[in-house]
Amino acid sequence: MISLDIIISTYNSPLPIVQILSHLGKNSLLPNSIHIADDGSKPSNRQIIEDCLDNYHIQSSYHWHEDKGFRKSKILNHAISKCKSDYIVFLDGDCLPHKHFIRDHLHVAEEGYFVQGRRCFVHENEVQRLLDEKTTIFRLILSGKVSGVLKSIRLPKPHIKRNTTMHGLLGCNLAAWKEDLLSVNGFDQDYEGWGREDSDLGARMYNSGLKRKVVYGRALVYHLNHKENERKNLKKNDRLLQETIQTGKIRCKNGIITE
Repeated sequence: MISLDIIISTYNSPLPIVQILSHLGKNSLLPNSIHIADDGSKPSNRQIIEDCLDNYHIQSSYHWHEDKGFRKSKILNHAISKCKSDYIVFLDGDCLPHKHFIRDHLHVAEEGYFVQGRRCFVHENEVQRLLDEKTTIFRLILSGKVSGVLKSIRLPKPHIKRNTTMHGLLGCNLAAWKEDLLSVNGFDQDYEGWGREDSDLGARMYNSGLKRKVVYGRALVYHLNHKENERKNLKKNDRLLQETIQTGKIRCKNGIITE
């Protein structure tokens, strides 16, 4: 069987991480290891996560660096370098996984491809109730409190689209072979500030000859809606992405290894 590690990114949002860990711990198939990639959470929030991991039954590692602004790419690269499994699934710290999340990702894994799962959206005013376990995903779906409801349903068979487009390319619910991630040198750390670091990774994997499998009806996650991140660096990051696409760049110089 393929060995699989999960990397969960976070920043100053410990309660969702605790719930994500709980959901993964109850999955129908467990990962080999879980890595928390923390982009500089303050000490009190770090402590909540560390206390949770102390009593966790799955092998796990906690990776943190100092808060110097949005440097998600850097901490993700560090986590990638510590993964020992063949296959890596990325999960944002604001998304709860379905109980068959890991099993589904292993089922659709295929050499020559990376995988993009989809997500539905829990309305922001219901998120705290869900985290406090005062309601469930199922009840929220029935009451119309989940958007993109068709992406919330696990189908008897996955519906898969194979492509090399940039549309819908996200770093959350993304899965790739570790060997492929290393071949493009991971995330480009020149992307600082929110936005496009995941699209750049996907573009470089396309440039390397890989294709994408976009999966519907399996490997589901439930996004916990929240206020948008600051986007002051987005224009700069858009320019970096366009350069990657236009030049056909495969390896970034400022990635897992600084070249």
